[in-house]
Amino acid sequence: MRSWAAEVAPDTPSAPGGPSAAGPLTGLVVVDLSRMLAGPFCTMVLADLGATVIKVEPPFGDLTRPMGPFVEGDGLKAFGGYFQSVNRNKRGMVVDLTRPGGADVVRRLVTTADVLVENYRPGVMERHGLGYESLAELNPRLVYTAVRGFGDPRTGRSPYQDWPSYDIVAQAMGGLLGITGPVGGPPVKTGPGLGDILPAIYAAVGTLAAVREREITGRGRFVDVSMYDAVLAACERIVYQHSYGGTVPGPEGNGHPILSPFDVFPARDGWIAVAAPSDNHWIALCEIIGRPELGEDPRFRTNFDRSRHSGEVRRFLGEWTAGRTRGEITEVLGGRVPVGAVNTAETILADPHVRARGMLHEVEQPGVDHPVTIAAGPIRFAGSPRPPAHRAPLLGEHTADILREAGCTAEDIEHLLRTGAVR
Repeated sequence: MRSWAAEVAPDTPSAPGGPSAAGPLTGLVVVDLSRMLAGPFCTMVLADLGATVIKVEPPFGDLTRPMGPFVEGDGLKAFGGYFQSVNRNKRGMVVDLTRPGGADVVRRLVTTADVLVENYRPGVMERHGLGYESLAELNPRLVYTAVRGFGDPRTGRSPYQDWPSYDIVAQAMGGLLGITGPVGGPPVKTGPGLGDILPAIYAAVGTLAAVREREITGRGRFVDVSMYDAVLAACERIVYQHSYGGTVPGPEGNGHPILSPFDVFPARDGWIAVAAPSDNHWIALCEIIGRPELGEDPRFRTNFDRSRHSGEVRRFLGEWTAGRTRGEITEVLGGRVPVGAVNTAETILADPHVRARGMLHEVEQPGVDHPVTIAAGPIRFAGSPRPPAHRAPLLGEHTADILREAGCTAEDIEHLLRTGAVR
């Protein structure tokens, strides 16, 4: 079934060559040696903002290329939804760092680049002669950003620094799994890969901070983000809960340890979130549901009181929502009390907010004759149209073009192709 996104000002599907509309990072050149999710999500944020991102892949490609999901009828299978979603707006080339001349290609790119992003374990880039110190000698203005499971020894040596890591490991060690799931139950991983996405966003912020500093100092900097650290920083509440009150927070269900009501409640046709921790919202909620006396009840008068009696609050509010549809609930609470239906992908695509905010991109999918839909970035700038999105690159699609732009002659390119240093 076609989504409405195909009917409302779709993005122009085209081969990626950098966004055609200027963004605030236009002119910033990023060499992206990262793979999987954390690094590519970071560079996707930069690309969405107008940076020219050169995705450098090994001959077998980023490990997410074959992971799917694939569109029915796609016989090419150049890449699936995972790769497409986080590698949009990038140019692509293949460099084999294990072949003679491969690392030299990266060094050539770095001489005129602004940023390099990688997410290998400590020491991998150094073994190829591509560590920060070596590249900074070639280009002192280079901002070198590393996203690692447990950080880089340059900024703090971790006992786990040589360990590999994935999203679920970072969520577990950073505290997120420990507070997610039903009360009293086992830990539960969050749906999206926040163990990758959180460090990716912090890395993008750190990168731009270093680029800004370079405008003043003229020199780049090594930027380091640990996946573990990023998840811990996002779970800041558990630290002060323990420090201030001596508690060890556990799985909280859909409620909140210090805010009430702040939960997900049953409706006749699904689930709905309601949050009224402020006293004004609480009084309004009590009036709307026909229980104004609860607004004056000393057990519920303040948020602190309600938190101590959150089970009772949850019970009578749940009884009220259970007899109504989500539409009926949002009709009476919307605009007065914070409320929102628990959406699925299908209902998100039908939500007028998503249409109004342009939160979906339609991009070309090689191998099929119709575009596909992916989520857009959330950053908007007043007075500027949203730049169109370009599909993710085919493996090695722009290798020759990028090498020519880097000053390589036709003979140089032919030699690199013949020796297998590039593809």
